[in-house]
Amino acid sequence: MKFFRVNMTKGTIETQPVSNEYEYLGGRGLTSIMINSDVPADCDPLGPENKLIFAPGYLSGTPLINTSRLSIGAKSPLTGGIKESNVGGTISADLARLGITAVIIEGQAQQGNLYVLKIDSNGDASLIDAKQFKGMRTYELAAKLKEEYGDNNSVTCIGPAGELRLTAASIQTTDADGRPCRAAGRGGLGAVMGAKGLKALVVSMGGKSADTLADATAFKEAAGSYARDVKADEFSGEILPELGSAALVGPINAAGAFPTCNAKMGQFEQADKISGETMAALIKQRGGKTTHKGCSQCIINCSNEFVDSAGKYVTSSLEYETIWSMGGMIGNGDLDAIAKLDFLCDDIGLDTISTGVAIAVAMDAGFKNFGDGQAAIKMVEEVAQATEFGMILGNGPAAVGKHFNHDRVPVVKGQSIAAYDPRAIQGMAVTYATSPMGGDHTAGWVVDQNLEDFGGTLDRFSAEGQVEASRDTQIHMAAVDTVGICDFAQTGLATPAGIENVYKMVAAKMGKSFAENDWHALGLRVLKAEREFNRKAGFTNADDRLPAMFYKEPLPPHDKVVIISDEEMDSTFDF
Repeated sequence: MKFFRVNMTKGTIETQPVSNEYEYLGGRGLTSIMINSDVPADCDPLGPENKLIFAPGYLSGTPLINTSRLSIGAKSPLTGGIKESNVGGTISADLARLGITAVIIEGQAQQGNLYVLKIDSNGDASLIDAKQFKGMRTYELAAKLKEEYGDNNSVTCIGPAGELRLTAASIQTTDADGRPCRAAGRGGLGAVMGAKGLKALVVSMGGKSADTLADATAFKEAAGSYARDVKADEFSGEILPELGSAALVGPINAAGAFPTCNAKMGQFEQADKISGETMAALIKQRGGKTTHKGCSQCIINCSNEFVDSAGKYVTSSLEYETIWSMGGMIGNGDLDAIAKLDFLCDDIGLDTISTGVAIAVAMDAGFKNFGDGQAAIKMVEEVAQATEFGMILGNGPAAVGKHFNHDRVPVVKGQSIAAYDPRAIQGMAVTYATSPMGGDHTAGWVVDQNLEDFGGTLDRFSAEGQVEASRDTQIHMAAVDTVGICDFAQTGLATPAGIENVYKMVAAKMGKSFAENDWHALGLRVLKAEREFNRKAGFTNADDRLPAMFYKEPLPPHDKVVIISDEEMDSTFDF
């Protein structure tokens, strides 16, 4: 266990043992607790006082399946609060196999300087001048870095948007095939990386120094049981490998919870054209892949390879949130245009959710027509060209709304909502409003608890039980993001026996007991650190609210509004 502290101001790299404060932490728990402890809450997110932390999940690098999840943390330039952005691919497993608990980027390189941080198979790190890569897009950059350092390296990098310090900028990382198509998209952390002067992190895949397991036998036994449960589950074992997360398009649209044309409606009349079933059929027809391994140690293989009509690679993986943001949210029923937009965002280094919603706001304001996928493509290209409008678009929906003086902007704390309209699923209203991360769906996804088709028992149009559901899920997800288990592999912990296997694996790595109360305490510790940071940064209960449009505009087809009261919102974190 070790930290790499990289001081960009001095150009130094220091290796440190993990202090007691961060023992038994990884992922989001480590990034959030360290940001709260070490970063001045009132600092400039793009200044030298902010830190950018790359932390594998606590169980990354172990034999457990689906644990190659990396948390990237910093003060967000988009929200002004704390942020953890989560990404798959290979980078987390690679760092963990080198025994690296976190890479901490501090300070700021001199204006105009740009570097690559290279970590070799021995765990030795160096900063290398990268001025020749200035302005380069991520696909070309990843190819050049792999050509220079070898295919047996993962690449985590920014594109032009990050270098331009735009607040919708993502950090891209390579998948199992070496393509930078996995995004830590939310919160604008690509801008923080650009402000630090770091173009890329290149990590060897050859590490053999993973943390030892206190009880390897017990760990492997629990891990094996967990893997069998994931494979046996219908969703993770059958539906996701065939359709990917795009399987959600049909049921969410049918529920009237699919925000369409900047959330004017809850159903998209062209949803069948962009559904998971339609996409899978099209990919097969063209010779692409519907089932694809994108991340290290994945046994679900929910990724895909979308190809054009000539069978040429376009993007991987085309997922539900992007199909929504670049599809229904902008009124676009053209899968080819959606795939092109996904590729462009990955290549330029932009969050597809924030960018799609920003385009929707621009269209809603009359800048372009809803449904014009080609206009959307040109708008995204403007970001890389650093045009006046491109710079506005690259700063996300709130910046676009301000530019057009348009008030229908679906953001919370500056960050856009995701693909579930809170008027049709009241529990998502609570999560969007109260999560320390801003409008974030992964922080507390309660869709399954609200929709009968998913086994839900709550009345999705009622306030009853929604605060409790969101609170419990947010606590749980803070722990999940700390240990580094993929969201889609949570089918393995959906039963009492399944979650018990997680407790056993954490205990088997720690070498001490770990049970349900410890899991709950871990999630609480993380959330409390995040909320403490935001309070120090100036956030109040008034920031835990949705935009007026969700309270005042009834959403067709159900004609409902958000009914969670301010008092109920404020009770979410009455721990």
